[in-house]
Formats: sequence, structure tokens, C-alpha cells
Amino acid sequence: MEDPAPESSAATDLVSFAVQLRRMNGEINRLVHAFAAGHELHATDVQALGAILDAQEPMTPGRLRAHLGLTSGAVTACLDRLERAGHIRRSRESQDRRVVHLHYEDSARATARAFFQPLAVATESARTRFSTEELTVVLGFLTALNEELSGLPHPAP
Repeated sequence: MEDPAPESSAATDLVSFAVQLRRMNGEINRLVHAFAAGHELHATDVQALGAILDAQEPMTPGRLRAHLGLTSGAVTACLDRLERAGHIRRSRESQDRRVVHLHYEDSARATARAFFQPLAVATESARTRFSTEELTVVLGFLTALNEELSGLPHPAP
């Protein structure tokens, strides 16, 4: 029986993808750590900010805990730091007053946007090297990869 997957070339084999994804992750982590250090935050706090910013529905501490794979105490400490630093605010906006929603403050969003502007410029510079069709494929791949990764089990905190 013939293997339905085409043969991998050196440019598209799993090892090449792994190397490039690790390099990209390392470069982004370098920027995240610099932002965290410059704002007296932990790298996990910056991950929390990203999760709050990217959430499709209002983020709650419980959903953030599950997303980050942290204990509830660690999430509370993280949210306390972010709130003290003016990056987020907590609110009770639902019918159930026990539910807390997390909101990214506009002033903090502007601060992050200014800091990460070089990342946006680098991304746009890289984008200009590819056609719309190629970028559609790349975006499809990244979306599929993120879906696969989000389905992996989180280790217990």
C-alpha cells in the first residue's frame, strides 16, 4: 500500500519545522522577558496578558488558570501583580456576581503596543516576502498547529 503523504524534503521535514519553531519561540520569549523585566512582571504575567487580550469571550480567573496550567493561588498572585501595575482590571459584570471578568486596560495595551512595535515591523517585513496565497497557507498551518497544541493535555500544576 502506498503512503498517502508526499515524501518530505529537507525544507519541509519535521526536524526543520521544529528547529524554526524553537528559534521563533526563543526570539519571542526574549522579547517577552524584556517586557516583563521592564515592567516588574514575571514572564507568566505577560502570558496571562496575552491570553486576556486574545480571549474570544471575557476571560475569567478559572479559564486563565486552565489556560496557563497554574494553581488558583498562582493565578491570583499573577492577577494581583497585573492589577497593581495597571495592566488589567477585574469586574463583576454578569448576572452571577461571583463571576469575575478580566479586562486588559487600554493604557496597558498602548504600552505593550509601543514595546512590541519592532515585532510588528519584523512580522510585516517578513510578510512582504510572500504572496497572499502563500500567507494563506502559512496562516492555515499556524492555526492548525495551535489547534493541535491546545488539545494536548496540560501537566498538573
